[in-house]
Amino acid sequence: MAIWSSGVASGAAIRRPSVAGSFYPADPASLAVLVDELLVRADRLAAGAEPLERTVLGLLVPHAGLEYSGVVAAAAWRLLRSGSGEVPPTIVVLGTNHVAAGLEGVAAWDAGAWRTPLGDLAVDADLAGAIVELGRPFTVDRRAHSGEHAIEVQLPLVQVVAPEATIVPLAVSVGPAAPAVTAGETLGALLARRRAAGQRIVLVISSDMAHYPSAAACDRVTAALVPSIERLDAAGLARTEREVVDAGTPGLLCGMCGIAPAILGLAATRAFGASRGISLAAATSFDAGGPAERTVGYLATAFIA
Repeated sequence: MAIWSSGVASGAAIRRPSVAGSFYPADPASLAVLVDELLVRADRLAAGAEPLERTVLGLLVPHAGLEYSGVVAAAAWRLLRSGSGEVPPTIVVLGTNHVAAGLEGVAAWDAGAWRTPLGDLAVDADLAGAIVELGRPFTVDRRAHSGEHAIEVQLPLVQVVAPEATIVPLAVSVGPAAPAVTAGETLGALLARRRAAGQRIVLVISSDMAHYPSAAACDRVTAALVPSIERLDAAGLARTEREVVDAGTPGLLCGMCGIAPAILGLAATRAFGASRGISLAAATSFDAGGPAERTVGYLATAFIA
C-alpha cells in the first residue's frame, strides 16, 4: 500500500474532491487498499489474455462508484502502469456532464491540480491551453466540473498506476453527432501533433453504459454498442445508441450516459492515430450485488495504434 502526492505550486487552482466518501473511500489508507485490490482482481481477469503489443492511445472506462465499476475500470487503467524510465503520460479525460446546467461545449479545467485523498494530480496547463486555443466548442470553465464525478472517480486509479502523470480534465456537453465528430477530429489532430513531437498522451473516455434496464437487457445493449466502439465509428455509435434507446426496452434511459464524450472521443482517438479498440471487460451493477431489474452497464476498452 502506498499514498502518492505530486508536487503542485503553492496557490495553484485546486479542484477538491466532490464524491470522496460516496463513490470511493475518503480515508486515504482505505482508498489505497481498495485500489490495490481492484488492480489485483483486474490482473486476475486478464490472466491468460494475449498481451497488447501495440501502443495504447486511449481508453474507455466506466465511472460508477469504485465498489461497482472499479474492477472494470481497473482492467483498462492497469495498461498504463509506468515502467522504469518511461515518460509519464498526460491523460486527457473526457467526462460526462451530469450536473453542469447550461454547459454547451467542452469545458477545460486549465491549470493547477485535482485532489483526491491520495494527493494531487497536476493539470498539464500547456496542453490544456492549446486545446482551448482550438476555439469553440473548447473553452475554460472550471465551474462545469463542480460536483461532477465522471473524471474524479478515475483519479485514484491513475495515482496508483501512473503516479507521475499529469491530466487535462474536459467536461463534454456537445450536440448532435456531427458537431461532436468535428470537434473530436480537431482535438485528435492536435494530440497527434503533440505525440509526434514526443509527448506521451492517452485520451480517455469516461462513460457508463446502459442505465436502469434489467441485467440481461443491459448486457444486450453493451453487445449492440461494442462493434461501433471497437471500429472507432463515432457516427455509427451515435446512430446505434439512438436506435437502442428508441427500441423501447423497459427501464432503459440511455445506452451510454456519456454518449457525447464517447462520440467526440472516438473521433478524436481515430484522428490521434488509433486503428481499433479492444474490449477488455464488461459487467453490470448486478454483478457487484445490485438489483437484477434495475442495472447500469460497465465496459472497458483499449484503443491501440
